[in-house]
Amino acid sequence: MGTFIIRRTALMLLTALSLTFIVFVMTNLQPNLEKLAKTQGNFRMSEAEVSSYLRDRGFDRPVTLKYGEWLGIVPSYLIEGRDGETRSRCSAHGVIKSNTPRYCGIIQGYWGQSWVFKEPVADVVAKRLSATGVLMFWVFLVMVPSALFLGVLAGMKEGSRLDRTLSTGAIATTATPEYVSGVVFIALLASSKFGLSPLFNSLGWSDKRILFKGSATSAAKEMPADYDVYWLPDFLEGFWWKVAEAPTLENFMLPVLTIALYGMGYIARMTRASMAEVMTSQYIRTARLKGVNFRNIVIKHALRNALIAPFTVIMLQIPWLLTGVVIVETLFNFKGLGFALVQAAGNNDIDLLLAVSVVSVIVVLMTQLISDIGYVFLNPRISIS
Repeated sequence: MGTFIIRRTALMLLTALSLTFIVFVMTNLQPNLEKLAKTQGNFRMSEAEVSSYLRDRGFDRPVTLKYGEWLGIVPSYLIEGRDGETRSRCSAHGVIKSNTPRYCGIIQGYWGQSWVFKEPVADVVAKRLSATGVLMFWVFLVMVPSALFLGVLAGMKEGSRLDRTLSTGAIATTATPEYVSGVVFIALLASSKFGLSPLFNSLGWSDKRILFKGSATSAAKEMPADYDVYWLPDFLEGFWWKVAEAPTLENFMLPVLTIALYGMGYIARMTRASMAEVMTSQYIRTARLKGVNFRNIVIKHALRNALIAPFTVIMLQIPWLLTGVVIVETLFNFKGLGFALVQAAGNNDIDLLLAVSVVSVIVVLMTQLISDIGYVFLNPRISIS
């Protein structure tokens, strides 16, 4: 197991370097750099002025050299601008000082400066990733137990009316994109003029004009530094982004339901197929012929084997959620990592785009490693040499 983890870690590092280099090259294409210069400077800049802007900030140098600086294995550039100031990537404002280091990259913990949010990229990613982490936690809490329950229930009654009904519902949820289901939920549950909210209000079943908020902005506001998160240990509070109003049912239900509903159908179908296959196995038939209680057969004998395939699918949902939240966070105006990615892409914030890509690559590779290790523990017949 140890040798396998070491080999996989080395392969993960090589994969991460390759993927980040591809993203780095794409973000540093000449049209993107020209757009960046005009966005930061003036849209009426001439070609000569654009070239001068890029040269003063080190963008006109070879891509491999810039990538080495970004990683922190190559010393940062020192360029004397037209104003007489010496500029360096290691300076937050571009102008080098006496205490400015020469090496400043990912290895040194420097992610760059965000031009959109006007603060260090590391701070932006930490805040937005924490908010997205809260969203993903509640999505998993709703999606996984519900999907497993429905899948096991359908697999136990293969071919029955219940099985066909649940399978049809699972296919329908999986076939409906998040931006469609999100808009439907907003229209049905978050509108004061249409849907269920005004109906329930007129019938006296609800004293609110809307059942849920169509925006999750209030669920992602940073709290003061002295705010106490009572349910976290003291040593973890410094690493947690405090979330205002501690996402409530009213402001957080719709984005969670939108994401969970899409992934729930896929996991339920995989669980149903795996459970149906296990229930027809020889050892299950033997247990039933011996008179073992059906409930014990399902829980003690069938369930563990049936969860092997769904476990892999569940772990692969984590990378998918990183892409799914981009749509949902934009739709519900939730200030998480997906929302930051959209803002960075729209404004050509290169450093922030690269940081988000690094986070995404790490999450994908780590979930694949955990999935492989967990698969072995669930199925003792498989060994890793």
